[in-house]
Amino acid sequence: MLSKANVKYIQSLQHKKFRDEYHVFVAEGPKLMTELLANDFFDLEALFLIKSWMDELDNILLEKFKEKLQVVEEFELEKISALKSPNKVVGLFKKRTPVSEFDIKESITLVLDDINDPGNMGTIIRTADWFGIKNIVCSMNTVDCYNPKVVQSTMSSLSRVNIIYTDLIKWLQKNKNIPIYCSALNGLKLNQIENKNEAILIIGNEANGVSHEVMNCADEMITIPKIGEAESLNAAVATSIMLYEFKR
Repeated sequence: MLSKANVKYIQSLQHKKFRDEYHVFVAEGPKLMTELLANDFFDLEALFLIKSWMDELDNILLEKFKEKLQVVEEFELEKISALKSPNKVVGLFKKRTPVSEFDIKESITLVLDDINDPGNMGTIIRTADWFGIKNIVCSMNTVDCYNPKVVQSTMSSLSRVNIIYTDLIKWLQKNKNIPIYCSALNGLKLNQIENKNEAILIIGNEANGVSHEVMNCADEMITIPKIGEAESLNAAVATSIMLYEFKR
């Protein structure tokens, strides 16, 4: 039986303030949980699962984490789940300290300027992982990468992409030796860029795009050529198209 203290603690982790305080985040669902447990990147604090899923869990993982497992009833899982339909298992993992200093030469680095939507953020992280992007640099107002909805959207890519939050202006000025491209509605067409092996690629806020201050740090405005009449592209979709063009 889950104690009231446990329920209150797990529910508090839906909020960034408490995730930062306890250095713990929540993940849910069998597929995501199996991947996180198998790759062993994040340290498991506790695993709350219904009996039927424990019976499905790989014996090696079951033995490895048996001291941290707690079987709960479905109604208890509902209390600690952020999902409308709780999915068999909720895990608590220790956050990892990101690598703040890394080499960006001969690689593509993503910069996110105030991405607000957790779904977009999760998809961008997952897309970055697909295209082999190792580092994402975020403005301080970009949504927390440990937000439960972000974690669900990444499908464990969070364990393979280094994500830092910093003052973008200072970071971009510090890395002016690398070509900086800024996504915009008007600019050089994406397929006209010649050197795509080494770059910093800036993606802007869903509603307002890249801020003028950040935009002024760029060497070149770039755009995805428009054929139809849509006003703009979703930030995650635009990121996917740009990364494909840069990496192909």
